[in-house]
Amino acid sequence: MKSSNVYPYAALLVGVIAVSTSAIFVKLTSAPAAVTAFYRLFFATLLLMPLFLTKHVKDVKGLTKKDWGYSILAGVLLAFHFIVWFESLNYTSVASSVVLVTLQPLFAFIGTYLFFKEKVTRVAISSGILAIIGSVIISWGDFRISGLALFGDLLALAACAMITAYLLVGQGIRKRHSLTLYTFIVYGISSFTLLLYCLFLQYPMFSYPSWDWYNFLLLAIIPTLLGHSLFNWSLKWVSTNTISVMILLEPVGSIVLAYYFLNERIILSQAVGGLVIMVGIMFFLLEKRLTKQIRSKVKPAS
Repeated sequence: MKSSNVYPYAALLVGVIAVSTSAIFVKLTSAPAAVTAFYRLFFATLLLMPLFLTKHVKDVKGLTKKDWGYSILAGVLLAFHFIVWFESLNYTSVASSVVLVTLQPLFAFIGTYLFFKEKVTRVAISSGILAIIGSVIISWGDFRISGLALFGDLLALAACAMITAYLLVGQGIRKRHSLTLYTFIVYGISSFTLLLYCLFLQYPMFSYPSWDWYNFLLLAIIPTLLGHSLFNWSLKWVSTNTISVMILLEPVGSIVLAYYFLNERIILSQAVGGLVIMVGIMFFLLEKRLTKQIRSKVKPAS
């Protein structure tokens, strides 16, 4: 693998580590989840604004009506991913919700085939499923689908479909436009959507302790600008399939970070599940590399 091809995967790894901090910051915040999500994206938009205004505002002219439509759709999808996922936690366990949200690869495999005609090999599908099994093992002790929890499980599944659709929508735009332009527009639209949601539910927007505001800013910088933005940056070179599988490392990162910063112990099922996830992702990436090498050696007939 050439060094230039390594950069997107290195960015994905950094992005996964960054988004793994999200659960830590959210857990340390007293604000409602939707308010936290709003300030996370609002502050990320504000931080991007100087770079956008000085270097990329002129690029807006290059956006077609179709690009604007997809960007708005991506922003709304990202906002409703947070809204629906957070709402699912009111009905089902955190473990059930997390497991269902991590079914992203299955939606991504179907989506990239339908919209981009990307074929997925059996080995890639098997590797993705193996990584999903690892996620299930991590949360198996608290997993439940029964009674009212079923509604929460369906919401979590919808949240999974939305975050995958968000990446699929951005896959085409990122190949044509800069990261700053795309993320500034998408995060701005997403934060505006979340603001409307918070106002509709009459959540207080300002009466929070200073510690919460500190966490809002950290959420904007680390899991958003260093997490989601790196995922969006990688979309120019890798498929949504690869990103969705790599994101399955997030529970592993969260467990390790919770051990060090929240003094939460690591149980056997978490260790085994984390190992299974890493093995599944390793096989997936190896298969991608071998497939690319084989295709590069096959020359079209003259």
